[in-house]
Formats: sequence, C-alpha cells, structure tokens
Amino acid sequence: MPFRTMDVREQRVQFVVAAIRKEKPFRTLCKEFGVSTPTGRLWLRRYRAQGIEGIAERSRRPHHSPRKTSTGIEERVVEIRRRYPDWGARKLAYELQRSGMKLTVSTVHRILLRYGLVREQDRHPSAPQRFEREAPNELWQMDFKSPIRWGTPVGPLSVLDDHSRYVIVLHAIGQARSDLVRAQLEAAFSECGLPQGMLMDHGTPWWSSMAPLGATNLSLWLMRQGIRLHWSGFRHPQTQGKVERFHGSLQRALELRGTLDLSPQAWLDAYRWEHNHVRPHEALGMKTPASRWRPSAKSYDPRPPKWEYPAGAHVVKVDDEGRINLAGRRWKIGKAFIGEWVQMVTVESRRQIYYCSTLIRELDLENHRATAVARWLSSNTP
Repeated sequence: MPFRTMDVREQRVQFVVAAIRKEKPFRTLCKEFGVSTPTGRLWLRRYRAQGIEGIAERSRRPHHSPRKTSTGIEERVVEIRRRYPDWGARKLAYELQRSGMKLTVSTVHRILLRYGLVREQDRHPSAPQRFEREAPNELWQMDFKSPIRWGTPVGPLSVLDDHSRYVIVLHAIGQARSDLVRAQLEAAFSECGLPQGMLMDHGTPWWSSMAPLGATNLSLWLMRQGIRLHWSGFRHPQTQGKVERFHGSLQRALELRGTLDLSPQAWLDAYRWEHNHVRPHEALGMKTPASRWRPSAKSYDPRPPKWEYPAGAHVVKVDDEGRINLAGRRWKIGKAFIGEWVQMVTVESRRQIYYCSTLIRELDLENHRATAVARWLSSNTP
C-alpha cells in the first residue's frame, strides 16, 4: 500500500515486523511501502534500539533559524496589525512597504500566526500534502464539536468518513455519555455498515485518563466489532483535520445563517444533507461527499461472535488483575481487558500485544519495560 494513503504509524510497525522476519527482500519491502532504502534501514535501527517509541514521527523543526525575522520587525508587524485588526497579511505587507519595510506576504502571515493574531475562522490554508484513505469506510473520524452557541456541555457529535468527507453522524446529544454515543453509532452501523478503523481524540467517553491504556467500555465495544482504533495527538487537533475543518464550517454557517427558528437537530439534519449532497468540496475536485461515498460491505452484528485470531496465533488470557504471564514476569495490560484473550506477535525480543485487530501494548523482554501503544501512537503525528 502506498505511503501517502496509509496510516504512517501503522506502516512503520508493519514494515519493521516484515523486515525483521525477512518476509521479502529488503529493497522489495521498501518499494512496496513507498520508502527509500536508507529510510527503511533507519526505521529498522531505531526499532531494534528503542522499540515502537524509536520509530515514532520526530519533529522536523530546525535547531537554528538564522533567517528568522528580527524582533524589531515582528513588533512593527504586530503594531500595524493592531491598528488594522481586520486587514489580512497582503494588505499589511503593502502598508509596511509604503513605510520602507519590505516583507513578503508569507512572512507577515507567519508573524501573525506566531503572535496569535489570526482568528481560527479566518484561516483557510491549503494543505501541502493530504493524507487520505484510498476508499470509503477505511477510516472514520469521530469527535464532539465545541459547545459554543449550543447551550449544552458539548456540541454535536460528528462522525465523518476520511476518504469522502461524507458525514455519517451529526447529532446534538448534548452530553459526552457512553450510552448516548453508542446509540448513535449503532444506528450508523446498522444503516452504513462498519468502518475498518476509527480515529478519535483523548476525550470522554471513548478514552479514560484513569486507565493505563485509556480503554473504556465504549472503546472495547468498538474493538470487538473488529474496528481498529486510532488516537489523535495530545493537543494536536490537526490529527483529526477533516472533522475539525468540518466543525469550523459548521460554526461559520451557524453564525452567519442562524437557526431560522428550527430546532437544533432539525438544523443539523438540514446542514448534514447540504454538506453531503449539495456543497462542492475543493479537496474532492469540486465533487460532493455523497458522490464519493458508499455504504460499507461489512455489516453490523449487534452480537458479534467471539473474536477469532489468525490460525496459529499465540494468544493468552488476561488474568483477573489485568495482567499476563510472560518470561517469568507478570505484565500489566489493563483491568479493562480482564478475562479477554489477546494475541502476542514476536518481533525479536519484543512482544506486540493485540486486542482483536488493535495494537495496544508492546513488551520489551530484554529491557523489562512496556509501552502503552495508544499513547505512543498519539504523541507524534505526521
């Protein structure tokens, strides 16, 4: 699967496992995963040294910026921006040039961003690189909108297809309760089928800061459906860029149009239909989400059978303290998994632990340490 259409973190895990097991010639693997041979060797070295933490995405920010704009110039840009707060970077650059200070529009814009002088609703950047799943229902993004102007603890619940931007769910449930979210998901699964994966943030009710792996009853229910769970980065809403962008458009529509005396849910239903069937999207070549989306071929079973791991897989049962026995030590998996069967995948001296199809933990037998994969997957994002 090409690099640009695959979850980068999953790609690295799958690549190093295949490379260590020598499933194919190394150069062939690099070509199939869409990476250069030096990059593949780098990932392999880092994994052997540090495990999955070693192959997490690292910051590309330079240690030094010799061409960074001086403080005096930045202060001048901030001063004129505050004089003309409704002017954009292009107008400000022109005004600065008239006073003898020549700056590019992009430089002015970056200064405004650094000083927090660009309102979120005024930002419409074009993404230099889009990470998009190849087909509908490979990944759904789920999040609550902010409660601004909704008069409830949380804004509407949104579920959006990564490939098509088709909005599956848009409902004003008012509270971040597990039973309310599950009811909406059950209705969506019954109508639209199941996605392969779901991307969420570290929020209630699909994540718990009190649990070692953040597991909740809702997240385990999703895993049992065979849905692979992904977590966005801490304080990185751009990880869920598509649903965040949708929420921005939704908020602007609410502010500019008003509700026209409709109930909140009636307004949301009308907006969802317009978004899916009427509004053209630049990222889709001016097509509508409905033109690129289709229901999933995987149907929903409210009582799914016991999860079947691959034939020959090494599976172990989590004991009544949320631990498993391995190499003379009891490793903590999490109390949410008590009584559940998990799969162990051997990668040299490490063991990757899967619950259903989701990688949840990695155990380093040589260094006697464990990594909560859900936290690692969220800490660094491409």
